[in-house]
Amino acid sequence: MEQLAKQKIIQDLLPQKFGKQGKIWVAGLIVLCIIGVVAYIRQLSKGLVVTGMRDYVSWGIYISNFVFFVAISLVGSLITAVLRLTNVHWSTPLTRIAEIIAVSAITFASLIIIVDMGRPERFYNLFLHGRLQSPIIWDVIVITTYFFISILLLYFPLLPDLKIMLEVKKGFSKGMLKFYSYLGSFWKHTPGQIKLSEKAIGILAVTIIPVAFSIHTVTSWLFATTYRPGWDSTNFGAYFISGAFLVGAGGVVVAMYVFRSHYNLKEYITYDHFDKMGKVLVMLALLYLYFNVNEFLVPAFKMKKPEEEHLRGLFTGEFAPIFWFAITTSMLVPILILITKKGRRPFPAFIAGVLVVIGSWFKRYIIVTPTLLHPFLPMQDVPANYKHYFPTWEEWAIAIGSLAGALLVITIFARIFPIIPIQETITEKEEHEKALS
Repeated sequence: MEQLAKQKIIQDLLPQKFGKQGKIWVAGLIVLCIIGVVAYIRQLSKGLVVTGMRDYVSWGIYISNFVFFVAISLVGSLITAVLRLTNVHWSTPLTRIAEIIAVSAITFASLIIIVDMGRPERFYNLFLHGRLQSPIIWDVIVITTYFFISILLLYFPLLPDLKIMLEVKKGFSKGMLKFYSYLGSFWKHTPGQIKLSEKAIGILAVTIIPVAFSIHTVTSWLFATTYRPGWDSTNFGAYFISGAFLVGAGGVVVAMYVFRSHYNLKEYITYDHFDKMGKVLVMLALLYLYFNVNEFLVPAFKMKKPEEEHLRGLFTGEFAPIFWFAITTSMLVPILILITKKGRRPFPAFIAGVLVVIGSWFKRYIIVTPTLLHPFLPMQDVPANYKHYFPTWEEWAIAIGSLAGALLVITIFARIFPIIPIQETITEKEEHEKALS
């Protein structure tokens, strides 16, 4: 590869300073995070009574957020592991985007669980007195394992890019250069290091797939092992995994469009990437639709009394507007948009991705709340507000603050590190030119 072409790739993919829009975006996210922190301080001082949760709905919007974060984190194993192991080279510009989404999501999934605890200062008891018979302990183990593997899968491919940034120097402050040096000064890009790094990435890519499947299966077991209508299902593991793949891929499509537009990466994130990811989204939406049909058709066919009340609440009752909104926006409309080639162009694909992410969040809310309001034992002699649940402003502030926090992590990462792997892009260009010659 010519030196000029190599220099162009480096200059194109180096981290860029925030413009006016970027600064406004960051300021807005910080404000939302601060509001969320204020609401959480109020919850800590007054207790969970400031929330809308009561004896029946003891899991509310916090656990909906937790399930959503866990779901979208699966994108790291989908893009980085599955496509890397199958030697799919077109996914190279997307791998780091997928991994940072995975890391930020799993971080805030862990934090939102602590928020949901009425006595967070007792969190350490989970480790001191945890019981392996409890699915909650299983969840803690797989989430922790998945977090560290995701961090390593993000870090190892970043090492060659750190060396490039240390060599370029121009445009970086002394503080940032020290930070880059601290993270990767040992990397010399020798054949031995490259071979060792590739072997480590391969091992991690293989390892993260069963761990990723475990995290979503175990999360589904938190619900399925509870004897309640709507959750008493053997389909929940596959149902959760298929939904996680869908929302994760949708999140990547949204991030692709944003970075492509604002970082001027049209040469690297091309129409072909949107076309291929659009096809992936259609496949995943159809798969998730299949498991949704499984999840609701069998209970509806048998129509046991508790299940009947739950299903009526979803299909025609109190939760029907949210339920049909979630089904339509997360699956049906995206399929209709992306099924055609024109629909897989960048902007339509971006709209479909946004719909998938929004619809998937409401789908998690629908999984959690209606079931808790339909226990097998009927509610008797309870206050009226126990029979309904709507989050208070504190819950909304904390939930939105956590979502803003995850976006802030992704934004700051994109400001500090290359969002597309520089060295991998150069290597692939060189290999492509050799193949042509």
